[in-house]
Amino acid sequence: MDTILIILQIIAALGILNVWLLRASKVTPYRGRDATNLKEEFFAYGLNNFTFYVVGFLKLSAALALLFGIAFPSARILGAGLLVVLMGGAILMHLKVKDAAIKSLPAAVMLAMSIVLLVA
Repeated sequence: MDTILIILQIIAALGILNVWLLRASKVTPYRGRDATNLKEEFFAYGLNNFTFYVVGFLKLSAALALLFGIAFPSARILGAGLLVVLMGGAILMHLKVKDAAIKSLPAAVMLAMSIVLLVA
């Protein structure tokens, strides 16, 4: 089970880092409404610049906590718990703007992985 948890931690952490550091300015089929980048997506949800930066900081912190959690299990709980809240919020934002369900898929998968990491 420890190996599965470590794999989930790495997948979740790298997924967050990928979205926020490498793909933030790229178009993806999962962006809210018709946003072409991550910042536009936040504006599409009616959120402001401050929220964009706070959420970004929290998601990157959660990803790093998951990676540190490989050596320090309490960090895994912190990172996973934070991601549960953030991914729940992401799903709610997609619902708020009436996005197609497929746009919520990455957040739902990340939420499921985070719940496993939190309760394991």
